[in-house]
This record gives sequence, C-alpha cells and structure tokens, in this order.
Amino acid sequence: MPERPHVILSAAMSLDGHLDDTTPDRLMLSDDADFDRVDALRAASDAIMVGAETIRRDDPRLVIRDPERRADRVRRGLAEHPVKVTVTGAGALDPEARFFTTGGHKLVYCADAAVPTQADRLATVPDTEVVAAGALVDFPGILADLKRRGIERLMVEGGSSLHTRFLAEDLADEIHLAIAPFFVGDDQAPRFVRAAEFPQNARHRMTLAETRPIGDLVFVRYVIESGSGS
Repeated sequence: MPERPHVILSAAMSLDGHLDDTTPDRLMLSDDADFDRVDALRAASDAIMVGAETIRRDDPRLVIRDPERRADRVRRGLAEHPVKVTVTGAGALDPEARFFTTGGHKLVYCADAAVPTQADRLATVPDTEVVAAGALVDFPGILADLKRRGIERLMVEGGSSLHTRFLAEDLADEIHLAIAPFFVGDDQAPRFVRAAEFPQNARHRMTLAETRPIGDLVFVRYVIESGSGS
C-alpha cells in the first residue's frame, strides 16, 4: 500500500445524520465556537479536500479565517492557507466558484476522460492544477500523489460521497463530528455517509478518543484502526 497522508474526516450533522436539508438555503448546524474549532483544524492541516458537489452546492472558500493562525503558518514557513483539493468525475466545475477565487494553491483531481474539458475551463484560474486520477477516480492513487507533494495531514470536509469513499475504502484515520441537537427528518437530504459496506462495523469498532460540548453541540472524535494507516 503506498504511503498516504493522515486523513481526518470532518463534518457537522444533525442528530439523524444529515449534513443539510433540501431547502435552497444552507442549513446552519454549527455555532461560532464550532466554526472556530474547524478553523483551527484547517490551520493544522496541509490540505483541505471537498467534493465537486460540495463546491456546487455550498460554494465554500475553505480558507483560514483567523489572521493570527494565518500569520503563525507563515512564521513556520508554510503557505498562508492549506492547499485546496477537489475530486470530480465529470469535471464540470465553475472557475468563478469561491474555491478557485480565494486562497492559494488548488488541485483538481479528475477522471482521465474529464481532464481536457476541466483543464480548459480552469485555464485562466491562477495557481490551479488539473490532475488525472484514473478512469474511475482512484482514491489511493490521489492520496499517494498528495503524499508525494508533501501533504502529510489531509482534512476532508465532505460531502457524503467523499466521506463514504474514504471510509468504505479504509482510507481514513480519524472522524471529527459536531452533532447538532435537532432532527432534519428528510430522507432526501444529504447524510454524513451513504449506504456502503464499511470495514468500520460492529465487529471492528472505532476508538472513541474525545467528546466535549461546544455550546449546545457535542463534538466527537473517533480514531480508526486499520491496516492502511499512514
């Protein structure tokens, strides 16, 4: 198994496991204190990954908000913001999305067939690379490439399909969850993970490493013991 970064899956979800609802407006699951926790985790990461659907749906910036944290990274010889990474099969990403117009270096991993189209769409976006990731998007291959680029700690912020792939393929080391005290109650709303055959099951339980309240949320951190850890 090729070496890979230490992978942390990060999400906020409702009590019934939803990342959002189905309304046009973004569902606010976290509070300011939890946003600050996420900002600190970003600042401690070498790269942040989201899926293409998250870029289309949420238009995230994925930058460090706290100027002191940015300054501390620069003092340590790091870029002001972590590398931003996304993965897409079809390659239809908008160059005007905030993922591309903010922050520093961007990596776009595409299915091989989508590389020419996506490279053309992003040709005018500064500091952005489009990288072939295999016919069906090879996640171990992506992680091996990130490791070769010096990425030691990767934060994965969703969405459902990415979290599912990392867990089902046994490629994650930790899960950080903030759980909001309400239900969404909509089977059509996106969940933390989709249906899959997970190696983290009743016979192979994860290790509870931390729990603490954050306002009216509960933060939970699990460590995943697997044969594919970094």
